[in-house]
Amino acid sequence: MSEKKKKKGTTDAVKILKNRYVKGDAEAEALLEEIEFNDEVARKIFQLREEAGLTQKALANLIGTQPSAISRLEDADYEGHSLAMLRKIAKALNKRVVIDFVSDDELEAA
Repeated sequence: MSEKKKKKGTTDAVKILKNRYVKGDAEAEALLEEIEFNDEVARKIFQLREEAGLTQKALANLIGTQPSAISRLEDADYEGHSLAMLRKIAKALNKRVVIDFVSDDELEAA
């Protein structure tokens, strides 16, 4: 008897849920992509601020805004990230904003 090769599945719960409920639905895929982007930006701002040992108020003072603006930027539900604001934050933290365009295949492999 010849053995059939089994297709290796995933145990990643997020990938399983995406495959089951989102894959193939263009509207759901676009919405999820936007949610993931906003979450990634918010987490990165929080991480960089924490690594710099700054409070939201201290970072706000460095870039000339209110602490509530930093709070909004660190909220995964916030949809108003602007490149100008990200650049201000980066400069205050001695960082640079880098933008990259990658294929969907590259993202799925990561």
